[in-house]
Amino acid sequence: MDVLLIDDDAALTGLLADYLRLDGFAVGVANDPATGVQAALSGRYAIAVLDVMMPGLSGVEVLRQIRAAGDLPVLMLTARGDDLDRILGLELGADDYVAKPCQPRELAARLRAILRRTGRSAEAADGALVIGALCIRPAQRVVEWQGERVALTSSEFSLLLSLARQPGIPVSKEVLAQEGLGRPLARFDRSVDVHLSSIRQKLGVLPDGRSCIQTVYRRGYQLIRE
Repeated sequence: MDVLLIDDDAALTGLLADYLRLDGFAVGVANDPATGVQAALSGRYAIAVLDVMMPGLSGVEVLRQIRAAGDLPVLMLTARGDDLDRILGLELGADDYVAKPCQPRELAARLRAILRRTGRSAEAADGALVIGALCIRPAQRVVEWQGERVALTSSEFSLLLSLARQPGIPVSKEVLAQEGLGRPLARFDRSVDVHLSSIRQKLGVLPDGRSCIQTVYRRGYQLIRE
């Protein structure tokens, strides 16, 4: 999943690029708008992240040029509370926006959502998510562990898929409840913990004896990479 970051703030693009690479993205960076337009139209990238406020060509004009030449998905970075730029960007064809300063994890989640929606994600291309010995086929709702099919309930499958879409990154129980169970997490609700305990038992352990699903203190759960 190749992502292009177009922003004149080199420190910010460096930070976001490092995070996105750790999260499984391939990242290109353009710190001036003209270079950004050329890179966006090169056909190399699956999606672009575009800052609205840049010297020379504005982000809105860059978006206009990208849209005039193709349908590359674009996520806009806008100043917090700047509704005019946000609305104009969406009217010109931006797929989504994130207000600055943004959390890298939120940016990664928004990028994945756009890629899934537009059919450009790795998941959509090959039909499967593979993390070590785990293989998930979302369209068929099939899970395989070390080549063997694993029988999961619908809720267990949805929770595991939520973790698998962000391997190596802690996912809060609130997010897991919303994405995996389709409802907010209620106070004293242990449903997520119970379901994940069941998934752990069904998957078994890694060669070193650990479960592939790890509890991260005060942050939730994460699916670890081998």
